[in-house]
Amino acid sequence: MPAATELVDRLNTCDEIEVSFHGKLGDTLLALATVRALSDWLALRTLSTTIRATGPYAHLISRSGLFTHTPPDARPGIGRRAVIGDREGIEASGAGAEVSLVCDPAAPPCWSSDDRAHPDLPARYYLALERRLGIRLPATTPFAPLLVSQRSRLVEELHTTGWLEGMTIAAITATSWPELKDYTPRRYIQIASHIADAYQTQVRLLVIGGDPGTGTHISTQTTRSGVEILYLDGIPAIDLADVFPHCRLVIGNDTGLTHLAALSRTPNGSGPPVVGLYARHSHSKWRTGLPHHHAVAAALSERMHQGDLCPVRDAITPDTDIHMDAFTPAALAQVCLDLLNGVR
Repeated sequence: MPAATELVDRLNTCDEIEVSFHGKLGDTLLALATVRALSDWLALRTLSTTIRATGPYAHLISRSGLFTHTPPDARPGIGRRAVIGDREGIEASGAGAEVSLVCDPAAPPCWSSDDRAHPDLPARYYLALERRLGIRLPATTPFAPLLVSQRSRLVEELHTTGWLEGMTIAAITATSWPELKDYTPRRYIQIASHIADAYQTQVRLLVIGGDPGTGTHISTQTTRSGVEILYLDGIPAIDLADVFPHCRLVIGNDTGLTHLAALSRTPNGSGPPVVGLYARHSHSKWRTGLPHHHAVAAALSERMHQGDLCPVRDAITPDTDIHMDAFTPAALAQVCLDLLNGVR
């Protein structure tokens, strides 16, 4: 694989890599494999280069272990700098950089080698940069770096009040496209009721909502079926990254917090299975590639997977308007029960 000479030459002169993501959370998390590829390349070249994170997700993505440990009051270097990030991040931080690497989820193709396809976005990013750098990098699938959880005040409070004891399930309703991707609390409650009946036990359901614009809001509810519900709205992503690994199962729509749940693990690598619901976009591309990250896909999502298409980018009008209605709570409950029982 011939290297992109100009890119390699410029990176060789940089003593600092700035990672700057300012766009959507999900896009940011799946693009961290590009940072991993660059980190692996720097290690092979034995280059003394600082990698630091800036932007709104800096503290969260620093948990990936890809960044150089620097004192909190350390100032940016004055040498040559490369910037890697999404388009918003490059616009914010790219001025004066020696070279900029843009992570565009529409760009990297699906790669294959040794009769195996690598369709998930982290694999696409890693292998695409590997090709541009012109050298075989050491990482193997899965390419997505994990985010290590910590003991936080929110986790301590949930443990103290019993919300993380027994059968605790997290359900994600937060999304930037609610009319198409929100599975709704009502359906998640039905899933929890099916699981409670199957196990003959109490189920605690954490309903993770978005930010309503009024900050954090927490409330509780008890259903007739005995499911205890805790609504968590407007909780920062970094705090949810500490909560997810303590659940028995996480289920959510194809959105950034679901990807975050799949990437967030305890320091010993443990954590729950995560189920993503894919009604429109490719279930294979928009996933972390981690073995515990599963997908339930509608017919349109499967067609997007087969053709490596995007309904937005390729302006594909669906031939049906059912969206999340394609997934019945009873059928999803059975998927969840299989995962909880170790069947899948």
